[in-house]
Amino acid sequence: MAQAPAAPRTIVIDERLAADFGLQVGGVVVLAPAAGAPGDTVAIGAIAKRRADPSEIARAEYRVRLHLDHLQTLTRSSDRVDRFAVAVRDPADADAARDAINSAAFGFRAHTSSDVAVQTSQTFRVVSRFHRAIGVITIVASAIFLLCIMLLRIDERRRDVAALRLMGVSRHTIVRSILVEASLIALLGSALGVAIGAAASAIVNRHYQNVYRTPLVFSFVTQDIVALAVVLSIALGIGAGALAAMRLVSVRPLELFGR
Repeated sequence: MAQAPAAPRTIVIDERLAADFGLQVGGVVVLAPAAGAPGDTVAIGAIAKRRADPSEIARAEYRVRLHLDHLQTLTRSSDRVDRFAVAVRDPADADAARDAINSAAFGFRAHTSSDVAVQTSQTFRVVSRFHRAIGVITIVASAIFLLCIMLLRIDERRRDVAALRLMGVSRHTIVRSILVEASLIALLGSALGVAIGAAASAIVNRHYQNVYRTPLVFSFVTQDIVALAVVLSIALGIGAGALAAMRLVSVRPLELFGR
């Protein structure tokens, strides 16, 4: 009695490979150690999503997951691995396990996952520091720009302030009104800035996630960033308004009229 042919072994491919070649779960492909060489017929058992790993962004490679014995047979390299992962029950024991493995024998090197993450994220740390420097420069430049705008805006109201002064309105009342107006402008500007920042962040994430085909988030707006932006905006607005108001009320009313 003839035996039914054995079902092909299954593999797991990543979503980038599936999208580029139109592969689906249940499809049959041939795996070979080299192009044109004899290979094994296998079935696609699953399609794995890519992880949000910064170290994988610049890699335009495809990934295929096989059973260990199948991989050894296909590559003809039994009892040999490039790297493997060891899980510990308590994360606090990771350093002790690393030291124990490194002291066991020569010819290999063990690293904790946190050390690997730090090494592979150095480029992103440099970019983060660069963006922080740009942010500081932008804040300083915006403060100067805001001060100039407030000075120009209040200078256009020289005659109004002079009229109020001649009507008996005190300097403190004029300064308070200008500070309230500056605070409202700063608050409205900060809200508009947060909205623009959130929209720009969403555009950046959508663009680069499509370019690199990764779920990694490249830009995000946190509550700390929003709070810092609002506080700085209001503080700078009040400061600029106070400086402009004090400069204006220190001039005699008749001089404000140009006399």
